[in-house]
Amino acid sequence: MSGSGKADRREWILRAAVQQGLLDPEAAVLAGFIDLDGVNETVTSLRNAFPDSLRVLHAFAAKANCLVPVLEALRVSGMGCEVASAGELAQALDAGFEPAQIVFDSPAKTRAELVQALTLGIAVNADSFQELSRLDEILATHRSDSRIGVRINPQVGAGSITAMSTATSTSKFGIPLEDEGNRQRLLQAYRDRPWLTWVHTHVGSQGCPLDLIARGIAKAVEFAEEVNDRLGRRQVTGIDIGGGLPVNFDSDETTPDFGTYVDRLREQTPVLFSGAYEIITEFGRSVLAKNGFTAAYVEYTKTVGGRPIAITHAGAQVATRTVFAPDTWPLRIEAHDPRGRAKQSRPVPQDIAGPCCFAGDLLARNRTLPLLDAGDIVVVPDTGAYYFSTPFHYNSLPEPAVHGARVDAGGRVTFQLLRPEQAVHPASALAGTRPSLSRSIQTPA
Repeated sequence: MSGSGKADRREWILRAAVQQGLLDPEAAVLAGFIDLDGVNETVTSLRNAFPDSLRVLHAFAAKANCLVPVLEALRVSGMGCEVASAGELAQALDAGFEPAQIVFDSPAKTRAELVQALTLGIAVNADSFQELSRLDEILATHRSDSRIGVRINPQVGAGSITAMSTATSTSKFGIPLEDEGNRQRLLQAYRDRPWLTWVHTHVGSQGCPLDLIARGIAKAVEFAEEVNDRLGRRQVTGIDIGGGLPVNFDSDETTPDFGTYVDRLREQTPVLFSGAYEIITEFGRSVLAKNGFTAAYVEYTKTVGGRPIAITHAGAQVATRTVFAPDTWPLRIEAHDPRGRAKQSRPVPQDIAGPCCFAGDLLARNRTLPLLDAGDIVVVPDTGAYYFSTPFHYNSLPEPAVHGARVDAGGRVTFQLLRPEQAVHPASALAGTRPSLSRSIQTPA
């Protein structure tokens, strides 16, 4: 879908949400929206980017949007699921994923979590030599059909966002391949464990250029080839190449796309496309970010120091990274009137503030937009991943409702509730009861 097409769909969805009362200045002052048709189109483009001749499981990174109905929609579209905690694993199972379609990655898996994953047959990527030893102990008494691999750190360096770069020389993730003695120790680990049949790597995500990602994956494939050559058998049969395709937050254009990503991989590591290995991908942000937006009402406006400020209901609670690291995570802002129509008045520089009680709660500073008035609506595109799905509970602000949207050929919009708005008051208060602030302590007789 073209950039202009995405903008049109966003406005259709917004106007329908206002008409149907999903956004209301006295009640639903903030909500998130997922374009479910757009999600299907993105998943199709991901699947089409890889040759049909390859055995590929595209496992959505649940951390990007862990809402169970969203995960269920992705499952129906043909994706698997990558999880990084017991909570995400529970959500993936609730969404109906078969264990064989789930990949469990985490640098801090507990013994109980590993036992559960191995018992169910969920794929596991060990993150350290200590975790490999723990797997030895568990597998001594538990039979498992899980695909088991090791996450290696190819140590190819950082992108422009250090916090999103997981293949630096000192990253907390994986076993560093180039540290002294580690390559030989890893080769011995595979020799001693015939059940170790996968290699996993993940170079990073936002801010990581495609060349950097491709170089890291190439090193993982080279290591898999080395294992098989040294052992004289094809023990490693699968490569989990992670995700990390960066997202363009500057416009509605999808650049880079999955086809460009695959072309870069072909250049760096053609062996990956030989058919010798199964492949797992773990894309998250690139699947959902551009298929979601946040909409919030402007509650008040004021002018301070000569600059207009719009006080909205969208701030750090739904856009945490943008508020605390605005230069790294800038977001576009769109101005709409109370009916959801794009405002066309003369643009002026203004601040877009959120409701949180600290001065830095700003979505945008000195941003040039049509002048916002009380009762208008701001739309924040590209927030389908990591934003309203994982809220920050500052000031006990409630989690907003999230709606899935579909647009038919005639432009009619239908909605599906993906998450209800969180109740402001605890159930005990609504029931007229007051929880006790003390507890009785029983002493021995």
